[in-house]
Amino acid sequence: MERTTIDLWVGLFVLLGLGAILVLALKVGNLGGVNIADSYSVTANFSNIGGLKVRAPVKSAGVVIGRVSEIYFDGERHEAVASLKLDKQYSFSKDTSASIMTSGLLGEQYIALETGGDSAQLKEGDKIKITQSAVVLESLIGQFIYNKAADGGEGK
Repeated sequence: MERTTIDLWVGLFVLLGLGAILVLALKVGNLGGVNIADSYSVTANFSNIGGLKVRAPVKSAGVVIGRVSEIYFDGERHEAVASLKLDKQYSFSKDTSASIMTSGLLGEQYIALETGGDSAQLKEGDKIKITQSAVVLESLIGQFIYNKAADGGEGK
């Protein structure tokens, strides 16, 4: 009887541990959070999306208001197109701008929206015209090194 009780507690402990791992995996995989069932879709074109991925958060003022639902390449314009699913409870003006930002120095990338002053609102299928592409850290470092080499290493 005593052995059975110990086995029961160990089994319960293992199940709780597996449940905790499942919750963490869903958090890391961005599978929890905003309910995109009651949402509207808009698109935004970027010349460089960096490491942006599908299911990446769309934030405004630091609050998650949607997710990236699709990313594809527009062969005619030679740009990446990101489809965004935004929660219907949040409305944005037609002159809203979208920027690809990074959480911290090497964190995940997300799309930040900043609303403008237009009275007309974005609707299903609209396109965000004002965009700012991702800042690629490798390009910045390369440019810094190139500029230092061009200066002849001055300012040591």
